[in-house]
Amino acid sequence: MMTAAAAFLFLACTTVPAHADARVTEGKVGLSVKGKGLSVKRAGGWMEGHGTGVRARLYTVYKGQRTDITRWKDATPVTAGMTKFSNVGWNLKGRSFWDGTWLCVQFNKADGAPCAKIHR
Repeated sequence: MMTAAAAFLFLACTTVPAHADARVTEGKVGLSVKGKGLSVKRAGGWMEGHGTGVRARLYTVYKGQRTDITRWKDATPVTAGMTKFSNVGWNLKGRSFWDGTWLCVQFNKADGAPCAKIHR
């Protein structure tokens, strides 16, 4: 069962339907999902700005149940011209999800947790 805070976070998330292929941003955080149908090949996240100890993880929400699907992973600081951001990616190797699953990214140093809905 979701806590009130987790439910609020889930409901407050910026969401976009995706056939396992989407790009979503919420505030200073972004999520990219690549795949086909209910199968996800790759997922990645980015956060505006650099910092020490920036980490991220992926989680899903399905029928109100949150499940962490990756462990915390260190983000890589990237500079592109005047823009600074922290980047992280995962190879999910075609992992399948239930129709209607929300795939989300969470950073330990930023508010916002953008989600993409995986569906047929």
